[in-house]
Amino acid sequence: MTPGATPPAIIPPAIILVRPQLGANIGAAARAMLNFGLTDLRLVAPRDGWPNPDAGPSASGADAVLADARVFATVAEAVADLTLVFATTVRNRALTRPVATPAGAAAAMRAAGSSGIVFGPERAGLLTDDLAVAHAILTIPVNPDFGSLNLAQAVLVTAYEWFRADDSTPAVAMANYDGPAEHGELERLIAAIDDELTAANYYAIPGRAEAARLTLRNLLTRPGFSDAEVRTLRGVVRTLAQRRRTRA
Repeated sequence: MTPGATPPAIIPPAIILVRPQLGANIGAAARAMLNFGLTDLRLVAPRDGWPNPDAGPSASGADAVLADARVFATVAEAVADLTLVFATTVRNRALTRPVATPAGAAAAMRAAGSSGIVFGPERAGLLTDDLAVAHAILTIPVNPDFGSLNLAQAVLVTAYEWFRADDSTPAVAMANYDGPAEHGELERLIAAIDDELTAANYYAIPGRAEAARLTLRNLLTRPGFSDAEVRTLRGVVRTLAQRRRTRA
């Protein structure tokens, strides 16, 4: 943010439940959200469809959160309009990502503009492909001998930390930076680069494609590119692709 500029409005984060299995758990998560002022609930491929009659009773009055919930087919679609996405997990995956506690994530989201927290299904948690969409990892510190939190409890802890976080302007701000691009723009950049690498046979070596694509996503999701930077990089990709095709 440029010195002297008006701080951006603080937008509460979206809560994204990925492949939730039970309507009662969705309702309990909505209740936890509304306790701390969060209302943007997004569901990715709920197992039993949506609406779910089992969600209402466990929401205990958070009916407006359920009524406004939106359903998406994929995690990428659910977070496309967000600029900072945290994924909740306790497991070490093959990803290079910043890791934050709920309190640290709350501070980062208050400075980021539009943000969201992704939660996995009740039994298995998030898959690596789900985690790869996020910009950072959120881990809730728990008893190492008993780390079992249910879905609503995890939502409650993160929502509480958001609610209690200090609204003061961060001590350090980046000059001439208008914040990260929406995630959907970043996905289009990743897709454009991937298309050109495929056309150039970059993935032709057996066993290379999956690891290379994951590394590419690590590289592009970590910096927090602005809209202008994403547009510039897409222009670079188009120019290099046109030059390669002209020489072919």
